[in-house]
Order: sequence, then C-alpha cells, then structure tokens
Amino acid sequence: MKQVWFWGVLASSVLVSGCAGVAERGDGGEDVVIEDIDDRAAADDARAAGARMDGTFEGSPLDDPESPLSQRVFYFDFDSSELSESDRDALVAHGRFLASNPEVSVAVEGHTDERGTREYNLALGERRAQAVERLLSLQAAAEDQLQVISFGEESPAAMGHDEEAWSLNRRVELLYSGY
Repeated sequence: MKQVWFWGVLASSVLVSGCAGVAERGDGGEDVVIEDIDDRAAADDARAAGARMDGTFEGSPLDDPESPLSQRVFYFDFDSSELSESDRDALVAHGRFLASNPEVSVAVEGHTDERGTREYNLALGERRAQAVERLLSLQAAAEDQLQVISFGEESPAAMGHDEEAWSLNRRVELLYSGY
C-alpha cells in the first residue's frame, strides 16, 4: 500500500511541476502560452525601475539599459591600461553626464587579475583607474566628482585561475553616488 501511495505522489508531482504556463489555441490554431506569474512580476519590476509600456524609459539615465551610461564596467587586456574605442565612447557619455550633474560623484575603481605581485597590481589598477579618470575629466567632469581607487587583485569579480576569470578581473568599475 505504501509503495502505491509513493508512486502516486511521485507521478502527481511530476505532472504538476511540468505545468509552467497554460497553453491555449490562438486565432490561427497555433499554441499560445499564457505568461507565468514570474513573467508578470518581472514586467512589474521593469516598470518600477523606469521602463514604460511604450518602450521608452522614465527615470535616471544611469538606470536606462539603452543608454551608454548603463555600462559601468570597462575591461582591459593583460598588463594594459589602454581603453578600447567602444569603452571611450561610453566614458565620453559618463563624463558629459557628470559635467551636467555637479551634485553627482563617482568612485573609479581599478582592478587586476591575480598574476603579478601585489604592489605591481595595485599600481596597474591605479593606472587603469587614472586612464578612465582622465577621459572623464576631458569631458568637463570636475576633479571633486572623481575618486580614484585601486584594489589591485584584492577584489576579484570572478574566482578562478584561467583566462576567462582573469579577463573578468582586469577592469575598472564606476560606482555613482548622489544621483
């Protein structure tokens, strides 16, 4: 008796867990899946963050996913503090945003991968952060809006000892405050 009950419960749970959405027939006879409650919650979250139903964005340009200001992490090649052309374009937008919003400030955090000595990585992280700071300053961001910090290898974004992890750790992050 217990074995029959066990298999009945198991079969019921498999059937119920497979029901993620409800399928109906559309006008053309095709199956249409009605959205999950999770999908509706995600849409509500997007609207709360500033996305409007007509596809436009309302709120801070820093939070607009279509704005170049949404890019706040910039990656570097091994042992380099050179910015890519696309990163420069995004940083020009950040500099202009700072110039037009003097009450906003940003911490420019430089990071490296784990290779190299601690001292070397702190200096490399600082060079990366200073390269970003210079580009922001060229767009008229005020000196008191910018704070350069180097973490070197001390704050990795990815744990690992391979090129994939290292490439994610060679970065500068912009952390805004006051907006």
